[in-house]
Amino acid sequence: MPDLFDLFQKWWKRILSLVALAIVVTTIVVFIIPKNYLGVATALPAPDYTADKSSVFSQNLQSLYSAFGTPDDLDKILGTARLDTVYKAVAQKLELIDHYHIENSSVGLQKAALRLKEKTRVIKTDYGELQVKVWDGDKLMAAELANGIIEKLQQIHQDIQTTNNATILAKINDEYAEKKTEYGKLLDSLSHTNTPELLSVQKNTLLEQIGQYEKLSNQYTLMVNAKPQVLVIVEKSTPALYADKPKIIETIIAAAVLSFLFGILGALILERGKMTV
Repeated sequence: MPDLFDLFQKWWKRILSLVALAIVVTTIVVFIIPKNYLGVATALPAPDYTADKSSVFSQNLQSLYSAFGTPDDLDKILGTARLDTVYKAVAQKLELIDHYHIENSSVGLQKAALRLKEKTRVIKTDYGELQVKVWDGDKLMAAELANGIIEKLQQIHQDIQTTNNATILAKINDEYAEKKTEYGKLLDSLSHTNTPELLSVQKNTLLEQIGQYEKLSNQYTLMVNAKPQVLVIVEKSTPALYADKPKIIETIIAAAVLSFLFGILGALILERGKMTV
């Protein structure tokens, strides 16, 4: 096997020519490729107790919770981020059919949503944060897209919580109305009975139940109107100062190193071929 130093000394002109050619071609390519800017929006999970009625109205329980949720709370958000629904909504809101120059057909919105999805990464960082990253040729649009996606994720899960609370509230109000009707009938019975003591006990029991339902109704009404957040957005995306892709310097250096190694390998193969002959 030939010595690498001797090999380079013999083939250095060809190797360096290959490296120079690779650098020139790579430089031309990276400057021709359209630039892509990165928009990044960051959020933390909201504390669990804000979505739990029993925790919201209990000072003792609130003290047991952190000011923010746990990283595990982000798993359901990451699952939602895989759905096309999120990207369709953002694509429609920001008119991505025109932005991506897609034909406005029956599947135009679907194509725009898929392209947006391909340019998006939703991740959970090592610090327990949710990050939405979006690449786009327009730095202003990249920032708007990142903000739009994280806000849509927040809205979807907020609406789910609100819908659940509204469903429970409706059932409580139905029970509350039934208890009030039952109480009214009991009052009528009190004037036509020979056992007022027994009905009086039932009356007190119904009054207690009506009070509990009224309290629950007020609490769930507050929860429905408050619409507790699922995410706490700590940093909205702002337009990037520089393009994120392509990475010009890193790409050129990588091309130079790889071409140099390829040149050494090629020279080694040629030398071994000559030695065999």
